[in-house]
Amino acid sequence: MSTTTATAPPSPAESGQGAAPVKPGADEGRIGLRANLRHIGALVRRNALQIKQDPESMMDALLMPIIFTLLFVFVFGGAIGGSGSSASRDQYIQYLIPGMMGMMGMSIAMAVGTGINEDFRKGVMDRFRSMPIARSSVLVAKSVVEVARMLVAVIVLLTVGFLVGFDINGHWMGMLGAIGLTALFGASLLWIFILLGLTMRTAQAVQGVSFLVLMPMQFGSSVFVPTGTMPGWLEAFTKVNPLTHVADSARGLMLGEGSVGRPVMWTVVWAVGLTLATAPLAIAKFRKKT
Repeated sequence: MSTTTATAPPSPAESGQGAAPVKPGADEGRIGLRANLRHIGALVRRNALQIKQDPESMMDALLMPIIFTLLFVFVFGGAIGGSGSSASRDQYIQYLIPGMMGMMGMSIAMAVGTGINEDFRKGVMDRFRSMPIARSSVLVAKSVVEVARMLVAVIVLLTVGFLVGFDINGHWMGMLGAIGLTALFGASLLWIFILLGLTMRTAQAVQGVSFLVLMPMQFGSSVFVPTGTMPGWLEAFTKVNPLTHVADSARGLMLGEGSVGRPVMWTVVWAVGLTLATAPLAIAKFRKKT
């Protein structure tokens, strides 16, 4: 479920009153950094207020971690763990919870494309594009709010994980590092789905293409099971799948097992690379979309 942008344009105070007047549609390079940051802050506040007015928009972030955790732990945990005993389930919990952190970021990011597409269809984005604000500020504000929703989903996931027996063995700083990596990677995925939302004609098309991206990446990774039992061609895919790097990084940081340097490095490389590749394209598409 996506977070819908507020339909009413920001007031003059919210949109950076005091900044040099800019004609609607003017080049955003004429807008100073301070005014741009004020615009982003105003739009973030409006999106946050929209969530407060429509609390159902948080259902995915609040319920999805609970449902997925309980489903995989109690339906599949015993079988995947090996012996079907409670001990094997406990071992699987230790493996599953860190891996699911990256999946939460991807699932929340997927909903953004649908929301952006619907906002254009309703004319909300046309209102914002007619205002004297930087075009990028609309998308950046959207990304900030969605990253906050990702963090809520991760916190809910960890809370449920602790309740069913997950134990980080005192690696609290590692847990914070894993949460930060998840947010960084999730923020980079947002731009992919924003670009999809700006490119596809309908919200249904965005959702369909998003699932085609989401499902292979989630299940063709080390999120749910070790990759050693997979066929050679699939195992080769998991080694370059960024979700595998995120999951392995989280496990290493939170459980103190294995070397974390390589997966952390590749997580950061993927996050920075995806952002640099897709964010400029999404902003350019936003400017030109009719």
